[in-house]
Amino acid sequence: MNRYEVFLKVMEKGSFTKAADELDYTQSAVSQMIHAIEEELSTTLIFRSRKGISLTPDGEQILPYIRNICYAHRELIEKSKEMRGLENSNIRIGTFSSVSSNWLPIFMKEFKKSYSSVHFHLQQGEYTSIVQYIKEGSVDFGFVNPDAVTDLETIPLTTDEMLAVLPFDHPLTSRESISVDDLVNEPFILLDEGGLSEPLEIFKQKGLYPNIQYHVHDDYTIMSMVENGLGISILPEMVLKKVSYRLVAKRIEPSIRRTIGIAFKNKKTLPISSRYFIDFLIKQFHYKG
Repeated sequence: MNRYEVFLKVMEKGSFTKAADELDYTQSAVSQMIHAIEEELSTTLIFRSRKGISLTPDGEQILPYIRNICYAHRELIEKSKEMRGLENSNIRIGTFSSVSSNWLPIFMKEFKKSYSSVHFHLQQGEYTSIVQYIKEGSVDFGFVNPDAVTDLETIPLTTDEMLAVLPFDHPLTSRESISVDDLVNEPFILLDEGGLSEPLEIFKQKGLYPNIQYHVHDDYTIMSMVENGLGISILPEMVLKKVSYRLVAKRIEPSIRRTIGIAFKNKKTLPISSRYFIDFLIKQFHYKG
């Protein structure tokens, strides 16, 4: 305990002896620490008399500053403990390919600049399986569309537009934009995201059902299939930004957007490293809550 905290304890107890007993110090040691503060500040802080102790006028003015020093020191110690808790800790995340192949690596890299010894473990899946990973405890939290989640806490982070993906020589590529009506009879390759499919929801809203020929879990496999003329698809814009497949992406009218967020059971019970990374993600997306 530093001497400023000893000073506060003396004032709290109103006695050098009582403060010394509670702190398990000798009265002489307590007196020496108070004297050291007075020497440091070149003033007298405490009146000593037979009736007890009281603050001098200088002591009255200085007391709030000593309190602030003690509170700041306690916060510093707590922060140090938290940071030590991140050493060699694991952050287990459930994620799907468009997130894990695009901006998640960027955020992991930035986070490790502050906490270099943390380890990331990524478990790939789709909305339904990621929710299951969270519930069974194999990951700490996961990226999902919050609309696909029940019985978990969720935080939306951003939205991502879904685009029609066509073979390079498809007749619809000449259009400025495309409607779901234009796509309904085309051989459709469905990105299987589990219990929720944003494209299927839009078709259903219009009373339509696409001509699904393939169910595929991986965005990149779908792009290769489209490139080879096996059909058309609807994929998130995020995953289409860094690809060299010979295909064409077109906006859909009305636009289809998916929400990307994170889900977890109870943030308070998460490992400290995962809580820190969640807070870091929220800050990156400027989520206000």
